[in-house]
Amino acid sequence: MLEQTHMPNVTIPKELVDKKDLIAVPRGTYEEFLGWLKKVKSGRTFKPTQAEKKSLEQARKNFAKGKYTPWEDIKYDLGRNRR
Repeated sequence: MLEQTHMPNVTIPKELVDKKDLIAVPRGTYEEFLGWLKKVKSGRTFKPTQAEKKSLEQARKNFAKGKYTPWEDIKYDLGRNRR
């Protein structure tokens, strides 16, 4: 006699059927996602002060005019001063 395997039944509420954006994931994956989401929401977002915004705008203007130190020069100077 063949052993019968039973598949679990899932009922999808009618209001979700038409949305076509339902995703089924294992519970462990879902719980891992919830943990990640909690960490992200608790993280601080950088909010620059007015002075920082002004400084950034000036830096962008200087960069557009070519008034900046190239990265290669900075690396060279840092390496040269490490004695």
